[in-house]
Amino acid sequence: MHPILNKNLFFVKEQVGMFKASNNYDIFDPETREQLLTCREPKLGIFAKIFRFTDYKRMTPFHIEVRTTSGDLVLEVKRGTTFLLSKVDVLDENGRVVGRFKQKFFSLGGKFDVFDANDKVLCTLKGKWTGWDFKFVRDNLEFAYVTKEWAGLGKEMFTSADNYVLGIDEKVPADNDLRVLIMAAVMCIDMVLKE
Repeated sequence: MHPILNKNLFFVKEQVGMFKASNNYDIFDPETREQLLTCREPKLGIFAKIFRFTDYKRMTPFHIEVRTTSGDLVLEVKRGTTFLLSKVDVLDENGRVVGRFKQKFFSLGGKFDVFDANDKVLCTLKGKWTGWDFKFVRDNLEFAYVTKEWAGLGKEMFTSADNYVLGIDEKVPADNDLRVLIMAAVMCIDMVLKE
């Protein structure tokens, strides 16, 4: 696991643009405002780009690369074409599958299970249907949260785009694959649950 994922607080800022087909995000340390990571879709095919401008956008495949600002690969998030429920694979910086997400059927606000590489459920990402608050939970334990409402130093960085804060609880050990999966899941909230 890349050591940058051992941090516990991240600010995710969507890169807005006219007529953009790909999903692009920059990730910052909300306290220092230092950019830590970039999230891009460099391998987006022409047909996927075309369908991103239609009602079928939610069904299109994606392949997101999360890299440090110096270009080192941190993780990859991949999904093929989907028709009903999404299944997303997550790979670490070495191309090793660390886990996957499987969307839940009929969930208000959005929900998907987070699995390890052996298909064991590690936690569930649950959202509220009334807003943009998500929690990674299992057996009433919260491992991480995602919110648009945060009162820290990075508050003024928020704009009308899809920008939010990811907080990972200290009980998630350093260098644990769950940190990779949580970061990858945050990239999927917008594309899988909120589109």
